Amino acid sequence: MNIQQIMEILPHRFPFLLVDRIEEVDPGNKVNGYKNVTINEPFFQGHFPGHPIMPGVLILEAMAQVGGAYVTVVDKIEKDRVTYFVGIDKARFRKPVMPGDVLRMEMDLLSRRRGIYQFQGNAYVGDTLVAEAVLKATFAKK
Repeated sequence: MNIQQIMEILPHRFPFLLVDRIEEVDPGNKVNGYKNVTINEPFFQGHFPGHPIMPGVLILEAMAQVGGAYVTVVDKIEKDRVTYFVGIDKARFRKPVMPGDVLRMEMDLLSRRRGIYQFQGNAYVGDTLVAEAVLKATFAKK
């Protein structure tokens, strides 16, 4: 999916749309998404000026958006619904993400029970693991 296709299924917009491309959608298993991290991101103005680092919570949000796009497409979630976080477990930040990095997010579907989706998310820059977490989300009417 390119950015136009992503914008058709996710309600997020600049500056909170944190996914540029989605690849490798494997229904029932996993999805990979990408974020090109640039110095023009508004959060870099205030997050460690002079030493810009992408905030960890925004890495988790980007991972969640990749998972949300996967569920919306694979399970054909209706457009009158919105994704809500219901849990973040085992979150770890391993290395900083900086301008110029390409963040690759791999989301593996762990379970789907009673409308709650659970993903194991791993974020990489190159081959280096930079963040990981178990993310849980559900859908509700807007």
